[in-house]
Amino acid sequence: MKTTSRTQVLTAIVAAGIVVVIAGASAQQSNFVGGTPSQLDAKAIRTLRLKFPAGSRSNWHSHASGQLLMIEEGKGRTQERNGPLLEMTPGTPWFTKAGIEHWHGAAPDQDVVQLTIYEGDVKWLEPVSDAVYKAAPRK
Repeated sequence: MKTTSRTQVLTAIVAAGIVVVIAGASAQQSNFVGGTPSQLDAKAIRTLRLKFPAGSRSNWHSHASGQLLMIEEGKGRTQERNGPLLEMTPGTPWFTKAGIEHWHGAAPDQDVVQLTIYEGDVKWLEPVSDAVYKAAPRK
């Protein structure tokens, strides 16, 4: 009867491991079709989760590279300068282009949680008047 040395057993285990790794790598499915996207630098992107209490809002302002808002909870309001007052609810992203003066905040009767994403400087302007804030939103 032939005995197997420790070296032969270890060699067989390592070889089996290599086969499993190679087979697993070739069997792994990509999460992308048509090429793999490359990750770009995002160090300058700011993300904030802000909770505005009912009745509160930002001042008029603009963003150097635009701003993306997403409502997570509650009801909010937003408006571009000289545009209609809009109501924001969860499920719809709101994008304001670079350099456009706007404001956003909570509805008069409900808190809002906003996720905001932007890059670059913010140019802060004057407060939003009560008359502008309390106008009837466009439906």
